[in-house]
Amino acid sequence: MKQITERKCALLRYIILFALFLAHGSIVGARDFVSPPSLKPYVNDSLLEHIFEAASVWENEVAEYQADLYLKGRFRVHKSNRIVKYIPSMFRLEKGVNDYIHESISELHYTSPRIYDRKVRAVQTTIPGGNSRFFDVLNFLKFNIYSPSVMGDKILSPMSRENSIHYHYLLDSIDYSQKGEVYKIHVIPRFRSTQLMEGYLWVSSDDWTIRYLDLEGKYDLITFHIVMQMGVDDKSKYLPQLLNLAVVFKFMRNHFEMNYTGWLNYKDVVFHEEGDTLCVKQKKEDYNMSSSYTLTADTTRLIEDRAAFARIRPLPLSDEEEWLYREFDARKMHRADTLVVAMSRRKKNLVMMGQFGDALISSYDIDMSKIGNVTCSPLINPLLVSYSHRNGISYKQEFKYNKLFHNDKLLHIVPQVGYNFTQKELYAKLDAEYVYAPKHHGSFTVNVGNGNRIYSSVVLDQLKQMPDSTFNFDDVNLEYFKDVYVMLGHNYELFNGFSLMTGLAMHWRYTAYRNSEVEGRVRTRYNGFAPRIRVSWTPKMHYYMNGNRKVNIGSRCPTFVVDYEHGLNVLNNSGSYQRLEMSAEQVINIRKIHSLAYHVGGGFFTKQKEMYFVDFVDFANRNLPQGWNDDIGGTFQMLDGRWYNSSRHYIRGNMTYETPFLLLYPVSKLLSFIQKERVYGGVLFMPHLNPYLEFGYGIGTHLFDFGVFVGHGRGKFTSLGCKFTFELFNK
Repeated sequence: MKQITERKCALLRYIILFALFLAHGSIVGARDFVSPPSLKPYVNDSLLEHIFEAASVWENEVAEYQADLYLKGRFRVHKSNRIVKYIPSMFRLEKGVNDYIHESISELHYTSPRIYDRKVRAVQTTIPGGNSRFFDVLNFLKFNIYSPSVMGDKILSPMSRENSIHYHYLLDSIDYSQKGEVYKIHVIPRFRSTQLMEGYLWVSSDDWTIRYLDLEGKYDLITFHIVMQMGVDDKSKYLPQLLNLAVVFKFMRNHFEMNYTGWLNYKDVVFHEEGDTLCVKQKKEDYNMSSSYTLTADTTRLIEDRAAFARIRPLPLSDEEEWLYREFDARKMHRADTLVVAMSRRKKNLVMMGQFGDALISSYDIDMSKIGNVTCSPLINPLLVSYSHRNGISYKQEFKYNKLFHNDKLLHIVPQVGYNFTQKELYAKLDAEYVYAPKHHGSFTVNVGNGNRIYSSVVLDQLKQMPDSTFNFDDVNLEYFKDVYVMLGHNYELFNGFSLMTGLAMHWRYTAYRNSEVEGRVRTRYNGFAPRIRVSWTPKMHYYMNGNRKVNIGSRCPTFVVDYEHGLNVLNNSGSYQRLEMSAEQVINIRKIHSLAYHVGGGFFTKQKEMYFVDFVDFANRNLPQGWNDDIGGTFQMLDGRWYNSSRHYIRGNMTYETPFLLLYPVSKLLSFIQKERVYGGVLFMPHLNPYLEFGYGIGTHLFDFGVFVGHGRGKFTSLGCKFTFELFNK
């Protein structure tokens, strides 16, 4: 045991040292504080007050709009190596080709507060395979400068009063027009941070709107420079009209440059009326519709023909850009001619081996009009590894398949496979969903997989009562059984915010380890057959309709869930039982840039006859690696896995507070790469651990997430550990 512990500690040290090595490039050279130019005067407080007050109004002025969107991007390779193949969103570079171009024309539909529905109608590209994810700049189009945070809440806007403590505001110049003054304001971060931007804002004194902006910043591994011209008429003056964006990506001796042009033509803009209530986004699965939207292009209408695209292109190409397309066409013809040439058996084998190697270390995003969209990350990717005190080292790989049918019906399949190196166990699961009634979220679901090693409080109680038993409650390994499960379900939203799920849960369990004492006392196989019903209700759910699809935006109210399952002693199953769980969860946005998430709930088993296993759904041990935001309010990181099924009842509560600046605010040098700080808290009431308390602190960076947690149970300290997850290409 001592050797195992020492190996774990050594491995943990190596992981932390490697992460710090990767982050070193972001830390080195960061300055503590930025001093503003002494020759420029500060913007007076009264002027700033006008700007901040107007921004708080213009932030939510637009309720909805529809627009045509044209995007053109240039991708230049300055330096590359084999590491680039590990980037999931990266396309496969052509040998000897360092310059690419990509264009798209889309229909963009925005609904307040943050819902963007984008349907791609036409595409032209020189990227091999048509993979354009690396060129997708939708985050920059969501650049609401009036909002307290931009870029998907990654960066703090200087237009917010609450963020003004992080910026210097200098008056660069004043221009005069018929409608009044236009102030050119230089905004400078008080310290270097990926949460802040630097640049210029042109603000009109007529209505205190921004007419033009020129800002630069850095998030993750991207350095960006954005120039945005706002609309000139009343319907578009709060919205971007023309976008020029320069992006530089540097990572482990890879150097790429992307230059974009974006143009929007607004067809319809709807403003909020006085007295309208604004909604706040809530559950991730309710508001994060980006995968559905970007993958649901109406491919039957997708224009890929070069001549047809030229007729609808709103901005002309330069001579150099025309040349890129001609060179791409020439390379395609050359490759086609090369394939005609017969190859020897040895050459064919070498080609196949090369293709297989590329498949292992390359990511793919294939959009086929007749088959659907397939997304997978590299099979060999060292950045998909996580470590936690409870589960040790684990690895997970995920694939996604999407197919849109007529009337917005959708087939969504997500296979996952993971390996736990500590338990030496391979885990696999497949989640499939067919949405047949998008207006009411009507769907059929299938979930298949090998679940957790399972154990039972009933088995434990029996072993404790055996006078000749050699088992000790504190030392016994309770992971007696493996579990294979199949879940069938039907979901339907009966009325707004109220969903009903009916289904069936089946389990097949068998002993994981051969133990003569256990085999002589308990059964070696157990089957389960249980009808299930689950009710979910979110009061005052805001939503909008997009064709036949209903999109739930969120609510200011929590989500309440009741889950009931009744095991039946039929079809050679092992016993009967009843399970009831109830919970409430919510994410509360505090001044937009801070959030408080909580989850409270409880559950119990009754009428348990011969069925030893208590499979709580809401309170479960996850063996596959979990991201930081997979569970609203957080989960228990230090709780020993055996406790998740050691009691017939439980009451739990978890909370997570997330903010850009908290404990590390005085250490400004660290803020150049730390993006989020988190505080965790949890309490669990159950027999033998009454109560169990857990507290934690974590940081989120562009490379990894790291947290330290302390467990306290039965009135004494129980554990101290950490969780470490590479998040660079997994966000």
